[in-house]
Amino acid sequence: MQAEIITIGDELLIGQVIDTNSAWIAQQLNLIGIDVKQITSISDEKQHILKTLTDAESRTDLIIITGGLGPTNDDITKKTLCEFFNTNLIFDEKAYLNIQSFFKSI
Repeated sequence: MQAEIITIGDELLIGQVIDTNSAWIAQQLNLIGIDVKQITSISDEKQHILKTLTDAESRTDLIIITGGLGPTNDDITKKTLCEFFNTNLIFDEKAYLNIQSFFKSI
């Protein structure tokens, strides 16, 4: 199996944040026998995200997406992914309660 990692965020491209996520993900994938063939960093632009996903989908078995600073008020990644996969965001109460429980425990 082959994988590609896509990092999304202007803060990565201007050097404000160092991309340690993709290095860690690549190491973990390698440990389980998945070859990472490409790591791509892109801007927070809808059309750039859509094109990068389309290109990656044509050349790899697994795509992992990660960001720089995490969700911000102007983040378009979730909405753009919904468009790419032709779906909508939904609120999952059970997942929300699990996350709340986790953070209360630490």
